Amino acid sequence: MAINWFPGHMHKARKEIKQIMPQMDLIIEVLDARIPFSSENPLVPALRGETPLLRVLNKRDLADPEITAKWQAWLEKERGVRTITLTHNQRGEALDILRLAGEMTPNHDRQKSALRVMILGIPNVGKSTLINTLAGRPATKTGNEPAVTKSQQTIKLPDNILLYDTPGFLWPKLSPEACGYRLAITGAIRSSVLDFEDIALFEADYLREAYPELIKARYGFDELPVDGLAVMDGIAAKRHFLGRGGVPDLNKVSEILLNEFRAGTLGRISLETPEMVEREIVEAAAADAEKESKLREKKAASKAIHSGRRHLRRTL
Repeated sequence: MAINWFPGHMHKARKEIKQIMPQMDLIIEVLDARIPFSSENPLVPALRGETPLLRVLNKRDLADPEITAKWQAWLEKERGVRTITLTHNQRGEALDILRLAGEMTPNHDRQKSALRVMILGIPNVGKSTLINTLAGRPATKTGNEPAVTKSQQTIKLPDNILLYDTPGFLWPKLSPEACGYRLAITGAIRSSVLDFEDIALFEADYLREAYPELIKARYGFDELPVDGLAVMDGIAAKRHFLGRGGVPDLNKVSEILLNEFRAGTLGRISLETPEMVEREIVEAAAADAEKESKLREKKAASKAIHSGRRHLRRTL
């Protein structure tokens, strides 16, 4: 299933960001530490130019620490990029962002003008909570669901920093396709547009492959199930989530899998690695090239048919 969620306010936010990003002195992008690539906004590399970029890997306490360290090294290969990891509700860590803002903009005189900083991030990544921490007051609305912030706003921070807050948004096409699943698993896409069983099956397949011991320990498996569906069937049997005739209630299992992942009950898990993403990018590019080639062939064949018909009418 191809997953996309791009309501109208996201389109508006995208246009506004495109207009004002070149005016910024610093960009802060809040990423989900469990999915740093999938939660990365593709507009940022295309629009920021030479503007310094601080990438905040939020929800560090839910992610695999070894993989998070790999992501920091991978992200900081890009020129002008620094990274920092945060745990929810750690004010001291969050305030370190203000210090880094100064380090990354050494030539800006804040006695003469405010430091203009744009902060952005996907829905439900914790951006609004971070802003309130930095501001030291409830400066923006928060909520445990995607798309709480609907419009752009400007917030004054200490040390003469002017923070431009933007609505969390996704993009019209999520690519590689697996990115959509990862965003859905972490809660970045509104539940009403998702097929829970499809998302949970993707999660079960991944966890079985990447974190087999966590799966066995959490759900009481003596042996690792043969595939993701067997994981879900096994959970149904262990938790007695059975319908008429003993049929596994996969909808209930799906809710358990997703909720326990999001709460960190399963353990510290990352859904992607740099190596995995690099491989997926190559595969997606090859698939797109093949699709484009077939489309060109189809257009050429259609053109030849129409040309033949015109020639036939002229000869008749």
